[in-house]
Amino acid sequence: MHEKLPKSVPSTSEEGVTQISSSSSLQLEVSKENTINHPVLSAKSLGRQVQNRWVWQGLNFELYPGEGLGIAGPSGAGKSLLLRAIAGLDPVQAGKITFADQPLASWSMPHYRSMVIYLHQRPAIMEGTVEENLRQVYTLRSHRDKVYNRHKILEYLEILGRRADFLERHSSALSGGEAQIVAFLRVLQLQPQILLFDEPTASLDAQTTQCFEDLVKTWLTKQPKRAYLWTSHDPVQLTRVINRSITISSDQEISDGK
Repeated sequence: MHEKLPKSVPSTSEEGVTQISSSSSLQLEVSKENTINHPVLSAKSLGRQVQNRWVWQGLNFELYPGEGLGIAGPSGAGKSLLLRAIAGLDPVQAGKITFADQPLASWSMPHYRSMVIYLHQRPAIMEGTVEENLRQVYTLRSHRDKVYNRHKILEYLEILGRRADFLERHSSALSGGEAQIVAFLRVLQLQPQILLFDEPTASLDAQTTQCFEDLVKTWLTKQPKRAYLWTSHDPVQLTRVINRSITISSDQEISDGK
């Protein structure tokens, strides 16, 4: 049974308008217990400037456990900038981001970025095989306490419709869509609490897109406090993968890479 999620507070800003809406075709299961918990992440009166112009301001929303929240808006509205700000990769000029009841500024960034991870629409892939790319992250200080789990990766590959020999592919031979798959696997193995998807299936065919969405849902349901944000230019896809959405608009047409 699908439960109604708590409503976010819409912005009253004149420069940047945030609208909150519920998805009409909810596909994700959200338990009643999750809906009454505190949000895992929130943004209060958030504002972002580029070249002394506001991209958006007065942006308010909350992300709840077990939820998929869509970020909608036209090109130039700052959707990617919002995800990057939440990931702690870009600054904001107004407002506050809170994760696990603590302000973003109070977190150690390496630790925070291991729990809240941004998946770029054009990810960087290192030289070497797919498996070498997956193992490489464990050399970073923030992940040295974790162990590479090949069995888990093979489970993910099966859901994605890929054979085990995909791990032997060299990065130079990967298509754009395959690079997105590698980046997704690289992130999933770290067991983050929140994922920030920026057009994650833009380079995938329809069948692989469906497999990708299935793996997202599998990941989401494994731990009760997981959640994600998702941007997409495909409104049909959004009805499949989100519970509700926020729409950001701005008078300032500043490119956000969309």
